[in-house]
Amino acid sequence: MRLDFDNRFVNELPGDQSGLLQSRLTPGACWAAAHPSQVAKPRLLAYSREVAELLDLQDEQIRSEEFLNAFSGNRLLPGMSPYAARYGGHQFGSWAGQLGDGRAISLGEIVNSRGQRWELQLKGAGATPYSRRADGRAVLRSSLREFLCSEAMHHLGIPTTRALSLIATGDPVVRDMFYDGNPIMEPGAIVCRVSSSFIRFGNFEILASYGERDLLNRLISFTIDRDFPEISTQSEDRYAIWFRTVCEGTASLVAEWLRVGFVHGVMNTDNMSILGLTIDYGPYGWVDNFDPGWTPNTTDADWRRYALANQPSISRWNLERLAEALETAFPSRSILDEGLAHFDEKLQENLSSMLTAKFGLARTQDEDASLIEDAFELMHRASVDMTEFFRSLAKVKRHTPDLSLLKGAFYQEDLYRDHEAKFDAWLGRYCARLSGQSDEDEERRLRMNAVNPRFVPRNYLAQQAIDAAMQNDMTVLEKLMEAARRPYDEDIPPELTAKRPDWALDKPGCSMLSCSS
Repeated sequence: MRLDFDNRFVNELPGDQSGLLQSRLTPGACWAAAHPSQVAKPRLLAYSREVAELLDLQDEQIRSEEFLNAFSGNRLLPGMSPYAARYGGHQFGSWAGQLGDGRAISLGEIVNSRGQRWELQLKGAGATPYSRRADGRAVLRSSLREFLCSEAMHHLGIPTTRALSLIATGDPVVRDMFYDGNPIMEPGAIVCRVSSSFIRFGNFEILASYGERDLLNRLISFTIDRDFPEISTQSEDRYAIWFRTVCEGTASLVAEWLRVGFVHGVMNTDNMSILGLTIDYGPYGWVDNFDPGWTPNTTDADWRRYALANQPSISRWNLERLAEALETAFPSRSILDEGLAHFDEKLQENLSSMLTAKFGLARTQDEDASLIEDAFELMHRASVDMTEFFRSLAKVKRHTPDLSLLKGAFYQEDLYRDHEAKFDAWLGRYCARLSGQSDEDEERRLRMNAVNPRFVPRNYLAQQAIDAAMQNDMTVLEKLMEAARRPYDEDIPPELTAKRPDWALDKPGCSMLSCSS
C-alpha cells in the first residue's frame, strides 16, 4: 500500500523533534514529534468507502494487515511523520493555556491522484506531550460516535472533518463516564480522522499568548498558502481577505448546524476550525423536541453556554478571541473589526435564507419573521420534534390546512391537545402565506425535503450501535451508515427515523453526554 506523503506542516513549521512523550510545554514550536503507541490486537470494525476513495484506497487494501497495522498505530508507512499539534484555547469562556493534541496524532499529509491534500490523524493512538497526565487513548463508544457523525454530517451537506476507519485496539481503557468517581474498564478504539487541515483558532492563540510574534506571522502565512490557495496570490491585503474568509466560513457553518438541529456541545476556541469545518466530535447532540436552551454536554448543564440557540453568539465570541490573537500581526485593528462585521452580515444572510428554505418559502418577506418565530415558540412549548415537524410540514397542502399531518411530530398527546388551537391558527397563517407563491405543493415539498433531513443520527440511535458493537455486532452501525449516506430520502427504514423513545430520556448516552463521551 503506497500513499504519497507531503507533510508540509512539519516540513515548513518549527517543531519539537525530541520525540519525548511526557507532558510539557513546547514553546517556539507548532508541533511535537509523537509516535503512536502499540496496541495489542487491532481489528477493523468499520470504514468509510467514500473517504477511502478520496485517498485512492481500494477495498482489499483497507482489509489488509498492512492497513490495520498502519491505522492502529502499530507500524508506520513510508513517508509518515507522526506529530501532535500545539495549540491553546478558551474553554467555557476562560483561557486554558497550552492544550494541544492530547489524544490525536497526525500521521502526515497525503496528496491524492486528483491533487487534493488530506491530513490523516489517529484519535486515541496514545500519549503525546500535550496529553496532560492522560493516556491519549479513546474508548469504543466515543470513537464510534465520532466515526458515525463525521460521515453523517458530510452527507447532510455540512462542512466537517471526515472519518476513514474505526479500529478496535484490543486494549482496555479506564474511563469515568459520568465523572462520579466510578471508573470502569472499557474497550479501546481508534478513529482515523481525515481533513484538508486540522488548524484551529487555538493554534494562533497559543503563539499570541506566549508573545511568539515571528512564529505567529509564519503560521498565518503558512495557513494562507496551504489551506487558502485562492488567497495566497493576493497582494498585501491578503491577511484581511483571509480573516474575512474565516469569518464567512464560520457564519456559514453555524447556520448549517441550526438547519439540521445539531449542537456541537463544546464550542471552545480550540474546537473551532480555521476552514469552517465541524471538528472534534465530543458530547454533541441532535435536538429532538425543539428547545433552544438544550445542550448535550453534562459539563455545560448549569450554564448552557453552548446550547442550541447560543451557537451563533458563541461563534462570534470565538472569532473575537481569534481577532485578539491576530492583532499584533495585522496592519491595523480595523481590518479585524471589518471581518467581524462581515461575520454579522453573513450570519444574518445565512440564517434568513436557511429558514426561508426550511419553511418552503420561495422568497423572504418582512412578515415571515413573526411566522417563523411563532412556529418555533409553539414547537418549544408543545415539545415538538424538530426533524419530524419539518418533514411533516412539507406534506401540507396550501388550500387544505390539515393539522393532523403534524400530529406525529408531538411527543405528548396532552401537549398536542393543549396547543391544538394555536397550531391550527398558525397553520392557517402558513397556508395563507403559501397561497401567495406561484409554485405547486409538490414542488415546494421537494424543495423542503432537500434541506430538511429525514434521517439524523440521533443520540439514542448511536447508543444502540454502541451497545451492539460492545457485543461484536456491527450491523446496527452499518445500517446507520447506509441511512446517513442518503439522509434526505423518504424511504429510510422507519425504525431509523422514529422520534426519540421515552426510554432514551434517562438511558446513558441517549440524551446528555459527558466530555468523556
